[in-house]
Amino acid sequence: MKKRMSLLLAIMLMAILVLAACGGGQTAEQPNQGDTQTEQTPPAEGEGKETEPPAEGQDESQGYFEAENPSANPANALARKDTLIVGMTAPKGVFNPFYWQTAYDKYVVEALFDSWVVVQGDGTYANRLAESIEVSEDKLTYTFKLKPGVTYSDGTPVTVKDYYFALKVLHDSSYDGQSDIHQAHVVGGEAYYKGEASEISGVKIIDDHTIEVKVTEANAMTKDRLSDISFVPESYYGKDYKQGDLGYMADLHDKPIGSGQYILKEFKPGQEVVMEANPNYHLGAPKIKNLIFKTTTEETRLAMFQSGEIDMDMVTVNEDNVEALKEMGFLDINIFPTNGYGYVAMNHKDPKFQDAKVRQALLYGLNRAEVVEIIYGTYANVLNIPQSNVSWAYTDEGIETYEFDPEKAKQLLDEAGWVPGADGIREKDGKKFEVNFSATADNPVIDALIPVMTKNYQDLGIKLTAETLDFNAIMDKKDRGDFEMFFAAWGLTPDPDSTVYITDGAQNDIGYSNPEYDAAMKEGLNAFDLEERKAAYAKAYQVLNKDIPDLLIYQRRDAWAINSRVNGVDITPYKDFIHDLYKAEIEQ
Repeated sequence: MKKRMSLLLAIMLMAILVLAACGGGQTAEQPNQGDTQTEQTPPAEGEGKETEPPAEGQDESQGYFEAENPSANPANALARKDTLIVGMTAPKGVFNPFYWQTAYDKYVVEALFDSWVVVQGDGTYANRLAESIEVSEDKLTYTFKLKPGVTYSDGTPVTVKDYYFALKVLHDSSYDGQSDIHQAHVVGGEAYYKGEASEISGVKIIDDHTIEVKVTEANAMTKDRLSDISFVPESYYGKDYKQGDLGYMADLHDKPIGSGQYILKEFKPGQEVVMEANPNYHLGAPKIKNLIFKTTTEETRLAMFQSGEIDMDMVTVNEDNVEALKEMGFLDINIFPTNGYGYVAMNHKDPKFQDAKVRQALLYGLNRAEVVEIIYGTYANVLNIPQSNVSWAYTDEGIETYEFDPEKAKQLLDEAGWVPGADGIREKDGKKFEVNFSATADNPVIDALIPVMTKNYQDLGIKLTAETLDFNAIMDKKDRGDFEMFFAAWGLTPDPDSTVYITDGAQNDIGYSNPEYDAAMKEGLNAFDLEERKAAYAKAYQVLNKDIPDLLIYQRRDAWAINSRVNGVDITPYKDFIHDLYKAEIEQ
């Protein structure tokens, strides 16, 4: 029997999470691995053929479905005895735990590096590099003890000095990654950031395996923010370090050294990432010796499965793809609600997007239900808050659904001062309402979204012009602030705390700001009681639902198709396939 987390078990464990959060042991806070940007919430797939009705906890749109005909496995796949090939969108090559941006780079990072803790299938966390983590009664002192005998892939021993170096990097004034260690309020962290001190006074190295971190104030995420920091060898990443200058580190992005499950052997941009099992991995050498991430696209994935070129991938869930996967017969299919959402971003530094009535009009005037039906059918639902419905923080109380209403949209645009010109295009202060939309090429979401959006907005008197680029090019435009609108998706963390919409937040790439939202998020973060946190985040989502910082489109099902000869791959809405890949095996 293959050992995988069933959807029903994941749901049961979610209940355990809530109970643990209310008890005296583990609280509701979860390590924030950093929300991840994806091309679409990474593609997903349909069900394998069923010889029986779906098991309890499954239905036609979600569940775990084992392959009906493993004997149909292609010869190319069967010939691989010690190599797993995972298909995915091309990583950018930023294989640095401090600087990765996309989910695809994150997959590589998580294969190469470890931190104190690792996510479990239910969204809770277990120790990985940590032998123990002790929290003082006042929650202001955190003592981490490292497991003995851990080494990096270059043979050097892992010590807590490397963790301290990571804290220095994240506190450095020149650090411009998406992590925000300042929210942990480490004693002396601010002084180090300002260059007023050469050490972080709140960090005390007791011995090579024990380190103590003091904070000025604690919240629900403090322990997890401190726990979810990857270890890197200071001897390698810090040899050229000078406080206030991290520019050199970009040269190391594609030359990583970590203590994780795998070691990077080769990176061919746009083609593949080749990794080899770390023979000295502290939890035991991975059973699968070679791991390859091979670049796939929407057009190539199914064919590459059929030919045996890949063993795992995510394919857009729709009726056609589900049927195609069923017909192959040799794939196990795991379908579950994604912990994330697809959205259209708006640049709030652009004057035309700064009026909430305009943003509301853009949402009322877009037939999101039609878009979702075209792309996913029953495998997705329209979403109205930036939170997955699998989360304990999800709410629909006081939430406007913004059902398609062109007349309401026109009324709001009129009220905002955008009136139709002689050519039918709305204008204000001599400027026409024209939008440049950056879209990923060869993307089924875009193929459905652009025609609907163009027609809907044309009916409102808005001209939409789309440019198609590859995903990484759009992310580059986003980083520069050189965009008006683009489509992407967020992969969420188990905890609702996020900087995506916080004023000047580390992940706030759209320039949105609302003090009321900031206050609600702070309230949720500072509460330790689960019910108090729920109430605070509900308030925050109600603010966003009224203010519309982004045009939320859908939450869809995620799914992984996995060759039936591969056992032990554990994936849930919270847990990426890579986290415990060292346990996976290939049937011989």
